[in-house]
Amino acid sequence: MGPFGRRSPAAAQGAPRRRGGFRWWVLLLFALYAGYYWISNQQDAAFTGRSQLIDSSVEQEAALGLQAYEEVLAQSNVVTTGALPGQVREIMTRLVNVAPRVENDLAAARGAQPSTQWDAFDWDVSVIESEQANAFCLPGGKMAVYTGIVPIAQNGDALAAIMGHEIAHALLRHGGERMAQQKLAQIGSIAAGVAVGDMPPEQQRMVMAALGAGAQYGLLLPFSRDHESEADEVGLMLAAAACFDPREAVGLWERMGQASGGQAPPEFMSSHPSGATRIERLQQLMPAALELRHTYCGGAPAPTGPEA
Repeated sequence: MGPFGRRSPAAAQGAPRRRGGFRWWVLLLFALYAGYYWISNQQDAAFTGRSQLIDSSVEQEAALGLQAYEEVLAQSNVVTTGALPGQVREIMTRLVNVAPRVENDLAAARGAQPSTQWDAFDWDVSVIESEQANAFCLPGGKMAVYTGIVPIAQNGDALAAIMGHEIAHALLRHGGERMAQQKLAQIGSIAAGVAVGDMPPEQQRMVMAALGAGAQYGLLLPFSRDHESEADEVGLMLAAAACFDPREAVGLWERMGQASGGQAPPEFMSSHPSGATRIERLQQLMPAALELRHTYCGGAPAPTGPEA
């Protein structure tokens, strides 16, 4: 309106509103949806009884794991000769065979119920020729060990700790949990994009960057580190119950730290716990692991398996 109550020329011509509004109601709707999604897709994790977010079935995850496994093998040099493939397969067999009993014992100790769908797992392991110091176990039980990890492991007990850790990821369904978390983060990103739609481009970029960093450092990375710590614990117990020496896990992670040359990022920026944190936690778990080994195997732990 003009100073004498008349409409201003800009108003009469329908001038556009000034941009810059943030649509809080969009984020409110997303928060309500996220709360519903989180509550309605909770279940108890195998072995630990921890509440976890999963909206896929074991069969769906296993199908994705099989597809990824076949793609990796098709692009890799798979080792089929020599002693190593047989030794690796023997370690996997021992770990897998003892896993149901370990789940029963760990679940009972925590007042939880065993929940693993064992018939959904079709276990297999391949050795891949590569300098990578790595191993993985995909949903559904398909596993690979890279030859580059063997010199760092140095013996079968340490290799069993690595393989037990990776098998634990599959049994604990960390892959399905990460998919659900990423789905929630992606929907949140879409909601944030709608919420800032009326803001100037520079402000949009700043807000989206802040929200993205919050999701990354406040949700995805902490959960990933929790997964790693959980797999460390369950993997250590699997190795101990399968009559490997769990104490070799500490030396393994010391050697892993030496092999990395101390180039790891700060822990809060990493998807994995720091080597020092990992070793400290393993040392705390060691009395329980040694007791479990004595219960399952009797006697004192003895080195076993392939040498570097």
